[in-house]
Amino acid sequence: MAHSTRATLWTTAAATSLIVALTVPAFAQDAAADDVAGQTEMQTNQPTGTNETTPQKTTSADSDAGEMAADETAPMSGTMERADTDMARVLEALKALNPKPIPELPAEEARQQPTPADAVARVIEEDGLDVPEPAVTRQDITYPAADGDQPARVYTPTDAGEGPYPLVVYVHGGGWVIADIDTYDASAASLADKLGAVVISLEYRHAPESPFPAAHDDVLAGYIWAVENGNQFNADVDRLALVGESVGGNMVVATAIAARDQQLTQPDHVVSVYPVAQTSLDTESYVENAEAVPLNRAMMEWFFDQTVTDESQLDDPRISLVDADLAGLPPITIINASIDPLLSDGMMLADAIKASGGEVEQRTFDGVTHEFFGMAAVVDDAAAAQDYAVERVNADLGK
Repeated sequence: MAHSTRATLWTTAAATSLIVALTVPAFAQDAAADDVAGQTEMQTNQPTGTNETTPQKTTSADSDAGEMAADETAPMSGTMERADTDMARVLEALKALNPKPIPELPAEEARQQPTPADAVARVIEEDGLDVPEPAVTRQDITYPAADGDQPARVYTPTDAGEGPYPLVVYVHGGGWVIADIDTYDASAASLADKLGAVVISLEYRHAPESPFPAAHDDVLAGYIWAVENGNQFNADVDRLALVGESVGGNMVVATAIAARDQQLTQPDHVVSVYPVAQTSLDTESYVENAEAVPLNRAMMEWFFDQTVTDESQLDDPRISLVDADLAGLPPITIINASIDPLLSDGMMLADAIKASGGEVEQRTFDGVTHEFFGMAAVVDDAAAAQDYAVERVNADLGK
């Protein structure tokens, strides 16, 4: 595995100024942002996705959008003019919350920055939206992780009969460094409601305080515990799925691999949403979305640097899934966003699974960014992506 970008771009004395260039413009130049947002609002939403492992380009990017792409004052490295209207509205709300560039911050301060979930809440409030709550109950618990207890949240459907319900183990994102089960509450709650399943959302140790492989070890321990104790929550562990977003999308696949290797109970289906699947920063989508929002290349570099203690760990197959033995896994669904440095990762993982003889379906949703999956309250493609994941999981749960 070559890490040429790590070796040349980010280890020079100019790294700090380059990081600023990659991140600060994302929320700078308000006038240009307002102009782009106005143009975006006149566009129609893009198609919801494709079954092919190549990203579908937006079709509403006409000559006006082309002119903005050429405008050097346009913020967010083209994110706004490529985003659907509803997605752009969330990005504008995030910009208004004035987050600091994460690669310039220590981990603890990075964890305090506004999140896309905060931006969704702002849109709901400012636009006066009446968003129904998912029909679920929530119960906060702890589980025995690999090194001490960790929090978890159990979501139980209230409109799906008396159960027992299928069991979903959900793993949130955040680059192994930031975010928690609260940040990703919307995804887990929606899945519990739409699937009619018990969802157990796992917290795990974060880097840099607990570097790799602490998070992976915790998630595997949490998965084993959930399978052994799911019946306590009226869950049927014989109908079992793993779902994760971003680094959570990485860890659910790694957990399925570990379950195979350790002859543990295998999930019936795995949903991996915009996963980290390799560590080169030179892929096509990393280059195209180097300055995207809310995730860009500098942030991924920072996440990797925070997570590993030795660069050789980046080649560990638990991180670089494309280098893992992917044979004999359950069916896997990979969901990607078109405006995301990790788009190529998802496509490469799908290709690697196919090459190993596995069953996989990958779909790219156009006009949306990293973190869109949990935005169903305000982003149409998020609801469509969730429905797609539910359809795929239900097909293997016998529902």
